[in-house]
Amino acid sequence: MGSPEEARVRLPQLRLDELLEELQARLDAARGTRDRVHSLLEAVLSVGRELDLEQALRSIVEAAAVLVDAEYAALGVIGPDGKRLSAFHTVGVAEDLIHRIGPFPEGHGILGELIRNPEPLRLAKLSEHPASYGFPPHHPPMNSFLGVPIRVRDQVFGNLYLTEKRGGGQFDEEDVSVTLTLAVAAGVAIDNARLYAESRLRERWLQANSEITHSLMSGAGRTEVLGLIAERAREITGAALAVVAMPMEDTGSLEVELALGQEAEAFRGLVLPVDGSLIGEAFSGAQAVTSADLALDERFPAGPPRFAGLGPGVAVPVGTGEGGVRGVVLLVREAGQTPFADKETEPLQVFSAQAAIAMELAERRQDAEQIAVLKDRDRIARDLHDLAIQRLFATGMTLQSAGRFIEHAEASERVLRAVDDLDETIKIIRSTIFGLRAREGTAGTGLRARVVRVAGEAASVLGFAPSVRMEGLVDTDVPKETGDHVVAVLSEALTNIARHARATRAEVALITDGRELRLSVTDDGVGIPPDGRRSGLRNMAERAQQLGGRLELSTPEGGGTRLVWCVPVNSEDDAGAEKKA
Repeated sequence: MGSPEEARVRLPQLRLDELLEELQARLDAARGTRDRVHSLLEAVLSVGRELDLEQALRSIVEAAAVLVDAEYAALGVIGPDGKRLSAFHTVGVAEDLIHRIGPFPEGHGILGELIRNPEPLRLAKLSEHPASYGFPPHHPPMNSFLGVPIRVRDQVFGNLYLTEKRGGGQFDEEDVSVTLTLAVAAGVAIDNARLYAESRLRERWLQANSEITHSLMSGAGRTEVLGLIAERAREITGAALAVVAMPMEDTGSLEVELALGQEAEAFRGLVLPVDGSLIGEAFSGAQAVTSADLALDERFPAGPPRFAGLGPGVAVPVGTGEGGVRGVVLLVREAGQTPFADKETEPLQVFSAQAAIAMELAERRQDAEQIAVLKDRDRIARDLHDLAIQRLFATGMTLQSAGRFIEHAEASERVLRAVDDLDETIKIIRSTIFGLRAREGTAGTGLRARVVRVAGEAASVLGFAPSVRMEGLVDTDVPKETGDHVVAVLSEALTNIARHARATRAEVALITDGRELRLSVTDDGVGIPPDGRRSGLRNMAERAQQLGGRLELSTPEGGGTRLVWCVPVNSEDDAGAEKKA
C-alpha cells in the first residue's frame, strides 16, 4: 500500500480526469447542438428558396430525414375533405419497391391518427399503438416513429412521418423540437409556393384571355375561337379532354361542336339534352357544375367503352345568366386524378365569361361591318338601276330602230342578236340588283344563301368547312320547289360524308345555265362500299326522277366520291317565251 500522502495525490488526479471527461462530453454536446442548429438553418433556407410546390415538398421530406437521422421519411398532404391523404411524398424507399407495395396510403392507421389529432406523436414501436394496422406486403419493417403536423397559416396542410432512427435508437425530445421547427418553416415555404403558383395561374388565364380577344378582333371564325378557348382551358387545368357544346335552335338540346384530347372523336357530334345532363345543368343554371368521377355520374352519357379512362370533370358555361349563356365547356381529367377544386373553377368561370364578352364584341363589330356592306350594296344597286340599265335599254332601243334601215340581211341579223344580248344583260343586272338589295328577311330564303348555310352548318360535324362554288342565276332561274330539293340533297350528301367517308376535304358546286341545274358534291374519302346502305342515295335519285333529272356517282382521280345531281329548270322568262311561241 502506498502512503497517505500518495493517496491524496491520486485523488485530485482522478477528480481532474472526471472533470475533463465531463467537460469534453459537454463540448461534444455543444458542438453537436451547434452542428444540428447549422443543419436546421441550412434546411430552413433550402426549403424557403423553393417556389415550386412539388419541389418544396420534396425538399422538406429530405431535410427532415437528415435532421433527425431517419432512414425513411414521408410527407402526406391532407385532401380537401380533411379526412384522407390526397398526395404522398417519400424518401428512403426505392421506386421499384414503391410499385411492388402498391398504392400510397390514404390515411388509415397511425397516419389517420395524426390527421384526426394533429399533434406530435413519438413511438418506440409502431406495432404497439392501438391504431396500428400493420404494413402491406413488400413494405420494409419500421419500428421507431415520429410524426408532426405541418400548418399553413391556421390550417393543417399535412403531416411529416419519420421512421427507423439510424443506429437502432429512439427519437427523442430534441428530435421532436427540431422537426417542429422545420414544420414551421415548411408551412411558410408551402404558403409561398402556393401564392406563387396562384399568381402564375392568374397570369396564364390573363394571357389566354388576351389571346382569345386578339383572335376575335382579328376576324377569326367562331369554330377557330371555340377551339382556342377549349385548348387553353385544357392546358391550364391539366385536363385530358376538352369539349365545347353549343345550343341547337328550337330543339332544347346541346350539340358537341368541338372536342380536343383523349376520346375526343367519341364526343364530336354528340347531342345531349339540357335536362338531366351535366353539360345541360351548367347551361341552364349558368354556373359551373363539377363531378368527382364522370364514370359513375348519372348526368353523363353512361356505359360505352369509348369513355373509358375519364375521371373528374367540370362543366363551365360560356357567358353569364344576365348576358345569356352561349355554350358550355366541359373539362375532364384522367381517371384517378384529383377532382376540380373551387380555386380552379373560379378562374375558369371568369375566363369563360370574359371569352363570351369578347365573342359578343366581335359579333357587334361584324354587325357594324355588315351594315356598312349592305349600305354599299344599296348604293351599287341604285347606280346599276338608275344608270347602267337605263343606258343599256336606250342602246337596245336605238339598235332596234336602226335595224329597220339596214338592208343587208346578215348585218340586220347581227344587230338583232346584239339587241337580244342586251336584253339578257339587263336580266342579269336586275338579278344582281335583287341579290344586292336582299335583307335578312329575304336573303336567307334564297337558294344561294340556303346552300351556304347548309354547308356552314355541316362544318361542325365534318370537322372542316366544305368549299362552295355557285355559277349562274341560282336565285332567279331555279324554282322554289326545285330549290327545296337541292337543299335536302346537299344536306343528305354532306351528312353521308361526315358519317361514312372519313374525308378531309369536300367541294360543293351549284351551277345553272337557265335550263339545267347541276349540284355536285365531291370528297376525298374512302368511297362508297359495295355492301353499304343505299337508302340516302335512293332518296336523292327519287328526288331527281320526280323533277325529270338524274343522279350520277363516280370516283374522281385520286379517290373519294363525286355525286352529281342534275334536274331541268325553267326560268319565268323562258316560260314566258315558250307561251309567246
